[in-house]
Amino acid sequence: MTEEKTILLTQEAYDKLKEELTWREGEYRDEITERIAAARAEGDLSENGGYQAAREEQGKNEGRINELIVKLRNAKILEAPEAGLVGNGSVVTMDMAGREMVVVLGSRDIAVATDYDVISPESPIGAAIMGAHAGDTVSYQAPNGREISVTIKDAKPLN
Repeated sequence: MTEEKTILLTQEAYDKLKEELTWREGEYRDEITERIAAARAEGDLSENGGYQAAREEQGKNEGRINELIVKLRNAKILEAPEAGLVGNGSVVTMDMAGREMVVVLGSRDIAVATDYDVISPESPIGAAIMGAHAGDTVSYQAPNGREISVTIKDAKPLN
């Protein structure tokens, strides 16, 4: 059995995943069931493309439901980092080689609640900026071996 990993989410991201789960378990599941029943009523299932497509969609939906259940069960709501400090759930404005970027530091599951690009804390750049303060310049080694400097211009909680 694999060990389930804690997933750090903002309250907004948690709520959106919970909302998706409710929709998939209810309205969407019912819609798929109706499509399967309608396709089944057409007769020969071996050559019924609509039936096969609906069954495939049902399988994908059930897989996503299971994924959401596990994520929500293992979710931990992020404590908002203080303004000016980069942490999980921070919106970070940074300057990299003269190019300004605004990103969120956290898991990709946070992305459901934001329009920002998300950087993982485990990535080279994420590990380098984690714990930095506004005004700090940090560097990290890119996968190609180059040393890259990043200046933190601002950091604030996502919510």
